[in-house]
Amino acid sequence: MSTQLDERTDEKLGTGEAKAAHIVATDGDTPATAVVLEARIYGTPVEALCGQRFIPSRDPGKLPKCQKCKEIYDTIRGMVERAGGHLNETPQA
Repeated sequence: MSTQLDERTDEKLGTGEAKAAHIVATDGDTPATAVVLEARIYGTPVEALCGQRFIPSRDPGKLPKCQKCKEIYDTIRGMVERAGGHLNETPQA
């Protein structure tokens, strides 16, 4: 595993109080749970399906689901299923 320093400073990250639990976008090869765990450990930002960038730090089970993320996920799941496939995991957000 290689590491790379991310020196971008012009991004706005969601650092205030979380209002919803988001579904994290992944590259498809890495499970979202692994992406979130790594981000929590290293304090790196992740991107939700809705486009929100944030550093995971709260229990998503205590927040309402982001409706925009859920709609996007449901659309993607429908397209994959119509193509004869399936998604590897159900979002926990």
